[in-house]
Amino acid sequence: MNTPKIKILLVDDEEEFIFALARRLELRGYYCKTAGDGESGICIMENEPFDIALIDLMMPGLNGLDTLRQIKTMNQDLPVILLTGNRPVKDGMTGMRMGAFDYLIKPLNIDALIDKIESALLSPSSTLPS
Repeated sequence: MNTPKIKILLVDDEEEFIFALARRLELRGYYCKTAGDGESGICIMENEPFDIALIDLMMPGLNGLDTLRQIKTMNQDLPVILLTGNRPVKDGMTGMRMGAFDYLIKPLNIDALIDKIESALLSPSSTLPS
């Protein structure tokens, strides 16, 4: 029996980073869709369901916190992990108060990220893949 792949939405304006991360996650059996900005991420979510979203905090246009806010109005139960490379830790904490599951600091350790994804998906408020 085939188990459904976990569907991850990756939103980050750093093109090389997001494609490398998607590739690494896909090699581990996840399905990934990427967006280069918050607006594109929201549009993708309007047309496709996801099990979890990874969102960069610092992006031009719709920043990570604004993207989180809009995603949570669309799907309150969707686990979101914020990514930050050069934003203060307080922005990650603000995101958690707004409903993010957690935040991670770049550069990412892929094993730590996968552990965080698995924890978020097992959280009582998350919805498991159908």
